[in-house]
Amino acid sequence: MKALPIKALPVAALLALLSQSAQADSWSLGASALVSPDPYRGYDTKFFPVPIINYEGDSFYFRSLMAGYYLWKDQQNQLSLVAGYNPFGFKPSDSDDEQMKRLDKRRGTLMAGVAFSHQEQWGTLRTSLTGDTLNNSNGMVGDLAYLYTFKGDNWALVPGLGLTWNSANQNKYYYGISGAESRRSGLDSYQPGDSFNPYLELSARYNFTPQWQAFFTGRYIRLATEVTDSPMVDKSYTGVVWTGITYNF
Repeated sequence: MKALPIKALPVAALLALLSQSAQADSWSLGASALVSPDPYRGYDTKFFPVPIINYEGDSFYFRSLMAGYYLWKDQQNQLSLVAGYNPFGFKPSDSDDEQMKRLDKRRGTLMAGVAFSHQEQWGTLRTSLTGDTLNNSNGMVGDLAYLYTFKGDNWALVPGLGLTWNSANQNKYYYGISGAESRRSGLDSYQPGDSFNPYLELSARYNFTPQWQAFFTGRYIRLATEVTDSPMVDKSYTGVVWTGITYNF
Protein backbone atom coordinates (compact mmCIF):
# COMPACT_ATOMS: atom_id res chain seq x y z
CA MET A 1 0.00 0.00 0.00
CA LYS A 2 1.42 3.38 -0.98
CA ALA A 3 1.48 5.97 1.78
CA LEU A 4 -0.23 9.21 0.78
CA PRO A 5 -0.88 12.48 2.62
CA ILE A 6 -4.18 12.49 4.52
CA LYS A 7 -6.45 14.86 2.59
CA ALA A 8 -9.94 13.44 2.38
CA LEU A 9 -11.03 12.82 5.94
CA PRO A 10 -13.56 15.44 7.16
CA VAL A 11 -12.82 16.73 10.64
CA ALA A 12 -16.16 15.65 12.08
CA ALA A 13 -15.49 12.12 10.92
CA LEU A 14 -11.98 12.26 12.33
CA LEU A 15 -13.12 13.35 15.79
CA ALA A 16 -15.94 10.81 15.86
CA LEU A 17 -13.71 7.94 14.77
CA LEU A 18 -11.29 8.77 17.57
CA SER A 19 -13.94 9.36 20.21
CA GLN A 20 -14.09 5.90 21.79
CA SER A 21 -12.94 5.95 25.41
CA ALA A 22 -11.02 3.27 27.32
CA GLN A 23 -10.17 2.42 30.90
CA ALA A 24 -8.29 5.09 32.82
CA ASP A 25 -4.49 4.99 32.83
CA SER A 26 -4.38 2.69 29.81
CA TRP A 27 -2.29 2.74 26.66
CA SER A 28 -2.87 1.13 23.29
CA LEU A 29 -0.59 0.86 20.27
CA GLY A 30 -1.44 -0.46 16.86
CA ALA A 31 -1.42 -0.25 13.10
CA SER A 32 -4.27 0.51 10.74
CA ALA A 33 -5.15 1.33 7.15
CA LEU A 34 -7.62 3.94 5.95
CA VAL A 35 -9.31 4.66 2.63
CA SER A 36 -11.40 7.71 1.82
CA PRO A 37 -12.96 8.77 -1.53
CA ASP A 38 -12.11 12.40 -2.31
CA PRO A 39 -14.90 14.67 -3.64
CA TYR A 40 -12.55 16.97 -5.59
CA ARG A 41 -12.43 16.75 -9.39
CA GLY A 42 -9.46 14.82 -10.70
CA TYR A 43 -8.57 13.33 -7.31
CA ASP A 44 -8.05 9.62 -6.78
CA THR A 45 -9.27 7.65 -3.78
CA LYS A 46 -6.60 7.79 -1.07
CA PHE A 47 -5.13 4.78 0.73
CA PHE A 48 -2.69 5.24 3.59
CA PRO A 49 -1.44 3.66 6.82
CA VAL A 50 -2.27 5.24 10.18
CA PRO A 51 -0.22 4.40 13.30
CA ILE A 52 -2.28 4.21 16.49
CA ILE A 53 -1.01 5.66 19.75
CA ASN A 54 -3.74 6.10 22.37
CA TYR A 55 -3.68 7.07 26.04
CA GLU A 56 -6.66 7.33 28.39
CA GLY A 57 -6.25 9.05 31.76
CA ASP A 58 -8.68 10.22 34.42
CA SER A 59 -8.69 13.77 33.03
CA PHE A 60 -6.64 13.74 29.83
CA TYR A 61 -6.65 11.52 26.75
CA PHE A 62 -4.73 11.31 23.49
CA ARG A 63 -6.04 9.38 20.49
CA SER A 64 -3.74 9.48 17.48
CA LEU A 65 -4.52 12.88 15.90
CA MET A 66 -6.80 14.16 18.69
CA ALA A 67 -6.34 15.16 22.32
CA GLY A 68 -8.95 16.00 24.93
CA TYR A 69 -9.45 17.13 28.50
CA TYR A 70 -12.50 15.98 30.48
CA LEU A 71 -14.58 18.74 32.03
CA TRP A 72 -17.19 16.22 33.19
CA LYS A 73 -17.02 12.45 33.18
CA ASP A 74 -19.23 9.78 34.72
CA GLN A 75 -20.78 6.48 33.60
CA GLN A 76 -23.32 8.23 31.38
CA ASN A 77 -21.81 11.58 30.39
CA GLN A 78 -18.53 12.79 28.95
CA LEU A 79 -17.87 16.47 28.25
CA SER A 80 -14.44 17.34 26.86
CA LEU A 81 -12.38 20.15 25.48
CA VAL A 82 -10.88 18.70 22.30
CA ALA A 83 -8.22 19.63 19.77
CA GLY A 84 -7.39 17.70 16.64
CA TYR A 85 -5.52 18.13 13.40
CA ASN A 86 -7.88 18.35 10.44
CA PRO A 87 -5.86 17.09 7.48
CA PHE A 88 -8.56 17.87 4.93
CA GLY A 89 -7.16 20.05 2.15
CA PHE A 90 -6.59 20.54 -1.56
CA LYS A 91 -3.27 20.46 -3.40
CA PRO A 92 -3.69 21.59 -7.02
CA SER A 93 -0.82 19.43 -8.31
CA ASP A 94 -2.56 16.29 -7.01
CA SER A 95 -5.50 16.78 -9.36
CA ASP A 96 -5.55 15.29 -12.86
CA ASP A 97 -7.84 18.10 -14.02
CA GLU A 98 -6.00 20.96 -15.78
CA GLN A 99 -8.46 23.61 -14.58
CA MET A 100 -8.20 22.40 -10.98
CA LYS A 101 -4.42 22.70 -11.19
CA ARG A 102 -4.83 26.49 -11.54
CA LEU A 103 -6.70 26.94 -8.25
CA ASP A 104 -5.20 28.00 -4.92
CA LYS A 105 -4.08 25.47 -2.34
CA ARG A 106 -6.36 24.74 0.63
CA ARG A 107 -4.53 23.76 3.82
CA GLY A 108 -5.38 21.52 6.74
CA THR A 109 -5.65 23.12 10.15
CA LEU A 110 -5.91 22.59 13.91
CA MET A 111 -9.54 22.39 15.01
CA ALA A 112 -10.52 22.86 18.65
CA GLY A 113 -13.77 22.95 20.57
CA VAL A 114 -16.03 20.81 22.74
CA ALA A 115 -17.37 17.25 22.51
CA PHE A 116 -20.16 15.62 24.51
CA SER A 117 -21.67 12.14 24.68
CA HIS A 118 -24.56 10.75 26.71
CA GLN A 119 -25.18 6.99 27.13
CA GLU A 120 -28.46 5.27 27.97
CA GLN A 121 -29.90 1.78 27.50
CA TRP A 122 -31.60 3.04 24.34
CA GLY A 123 -28.31 4.20 22.81
CA THR A 124 -25.73 6.97 22.75
CA LEU A 125 -26.02 10.60 21.70
CA ARG A 126 -22.75 12.12 20.50
CA THR A 127 -22.06 15.71 19.50
CA SER A 128 -19.14 18.05 18.90
CA LEU A 129 -18.50 21.63 17.81
CA THR A 130 -15.03 22.69 16.64
CA GLY A 131 -13.51 25.71 14.94
CA ASP A 132 -10.40 26.55 12.96
CA THR A 133 -7.66 27.90 15.26
CA LEU A 134 -5.06 28.78 12.60
CA ASN A 135 -7.13 31.29 10.57
CA ASN A 136 -7.07 29.19 7.42
CA SER A 137 -10.80 28.80 6.88
CA ASN A 138 -12.07 30.61 10.01
CA GLY A 139 -14.81 28.02 9.78
CA MET A 140 -16.70 25.81 12.20
CA VAL A 141 -17.85 22.19 12.02
CA GLY A 142 -20.58 20.53 14.10
CA ASP A 143 -21.58 16.88 14.44
CA LEU A 144 -24.62 15.18 15.98
CA ALA A 145 -25.17 11.42 15.97
CA TYR A 146 -27.20 8.60 17.50
CA LEU A 147 -25.57 5.17 17.97
CA TYR A 148 -26.70 1.84 19.38
CA THR A 149 -24.33 -0.89 20.61
CA PHE A 150 -24.84 -4.63 20.17
CA LYS A 151 -22.46 -6.61 22.39
CA GLY A 152 -21.26 -10.19 22.72
CA ASP A 153 -18.68 -11.75 24.99
CA ASN A 154 -15.74 -10.58 22.89
CA TRP A 155 -17.28 -8.41 20.18
CA ALA A 156 -19.33 -5.25 19.65
CA LEU A 157 -21.22 -3.81 16.68
CA VAL A 158 -22.24 -0.14 16.70
CA PRO A 159 -24.44 1.22 13.88
CA GLY A 160 -25.34 4.89 13.87
CA LEU A 161 -26.68 7.81 11.89
CA GLY A 162 -25.80 11.45 12.14
CA LEU A 163 -25.55 14.91 10.65
CA THR A 164 -22.58 17.21 10.16
CA TRP A 165 -22.80 20.98 9.79
CA ASN A 166 -20.17 23.06 8.00
CA SER A 167 -20.27 26.83 8.38
CA ALA A 168 -20.25 29.10 5.32
CA ASN A 169 -16.61 30.05 5.96
CA GLN A 170 -15.63 26.38 6.09
CA ASN A 171 -17.34 25.65 2.78
CA LYS A 172 -16.04 28.82 1.10
CA TYR A 173 -12.45 27.95 1.94
CA TYR A 174 -12.56 24.30 0.84
CA TYR A 175 -15.13 24.46 -1.98
CA GLY A 176 -15.47 28.12 -3.04
CA ILE A 177 -13.83 29.65 -6.11
CA SER A 178 -12.81 33.31 -6.02
CA GLY A 179 -13.03 35.70 -8.97
CA ALA A 180 -9.27 35.56 -9.44
CA GLU A 181 -9.29 31.75 -9.42
CA SER A 182 -12.18 31.74 -11.91
CA ARG A 183 -10.33 33.99 -14.36
CA ARG A 184 -7.17 31.91 -14.03
CA SER A 185 -8.79 28.47 -14.31
CA GLY A 186 -11.88 29.03 -16.44
CA LEU A 187 -14.11 27.52 -13.74
CA ASP A 188 -17.15 29.48 -12.61
CA SER A 189 -16.73 31.49 -9.43
CA TYR A 190 -18.62 30.01 -6.49
CA GLN A 191 -19.40 31.16 -2.96
CA PRO A 192 -21.33 28.52 -0.96
CA GLY A 193 -23.23 28.99 2.28
CA ASP A 194 -23.35 26.63 5.23
CA SER A 195 -24.37 23.00 4.73
CA PHE A 196 -25.81 19.94 6.51
CA ASN A 197 -24.46 16.55 5.46
CA PRO A 198 -26.23 13.37 6.69
CA TYR A 199 -24.27 10.18 7.21
CA LEU A 200 -24.51 6.50 8.14
CA GLU A 201 -21.85 4.90 10.33
CA LEU A 202 -20.92 1.36 11.36
CA SER A 203 -18.20 0.37 13.82
CA ALA A 204 -17.16 -3.11 14.94
CA ARG A 205 -14.52 -4.54 17.22
CA TYR A 206 -13.41 -8.04 18.12
CA ASN A 207 -11.21 -9.03 21.07
CA PHE A 208 -8.91 -11.94 20.28
CA THR A 209 -7.52 -11.70 23.83
CA PRO A 210 -7.92 -9.09 26.61
CA GLN A 211 -4.96 -7.26 25.05
CA TRP A 212 -5.37 -7.76 21.28
CA GLN A 213 -8.30 -6.16 19.46
CA ALA A 214 -9.27 -5.77 15.80
CA PHE A 215 -11.54 -2.90 14.74
CA PHE A 216 -13.42 -1.63 11.72
CA THR A 217 -15.21 1.67 11.16
CA GLY A 218 -17.03 2.86 8.05
CA ARG A 219 -18.89 6.05 7.35
CA TYR A 220 -20.87 7.13 4.27
CA ILE A 221 -21.49 10.90 4.03
CA ARG A 222 -24.04 12.33 1.61
CA LEU A 223 -22.80 15.78 0.57
CA ALA A 224 -25.18 18.72 0.60
CA THR A 225 -25.93 20.69 -2.57
CA GLU A 226 -23.88 23.61 -1.20
CA VAL A 227 -20.87 21.31 -1.65
CA THR A 228 -21.85 19.34 -4.76
CA ASP A 229 -22.76 22.53 -6.68
CA SER A 230 -19.12 23.64 -6.43
CA PRO A 231 -17.20 23.34 -9.74
CA MET A 232 -14.40 21.80 -7.64
CA VAL A 233 -16.54 18.75 -6.76
CA ASP A 234 -17.57 15.82 -8.95
CA LYS A 235 -19.00 13.41 -6.34
CA SER A 236 -22.20 13.42 -4.32
CA TYR A 237 -20.63 11.61 -1.37
CA THR A 238 -17.51 11.11 0.69
CA GLY A 239 -16.67 8.96 3.68
CA VAL A 240 -14.07 6.73 5.23
CA VAL A 241 -13.26 3.08 5.88
CA TRP A 242 -10.74 2.45 8.65
CA THR A 243 -9.55 -0.92 9.95
CA GLY A 244 -6.66 -2.16 12.05
CA ILE A 245 -5.43 -3.95 15.13
CA THR A 246 -4.38 -2.65 18.56
CA TYR A 247 -2.58 -3.95 21.65
CA ASN A 248 -3.82 -2.64 25.02
CA PHE A 249 -1.68 -2.45 28.14
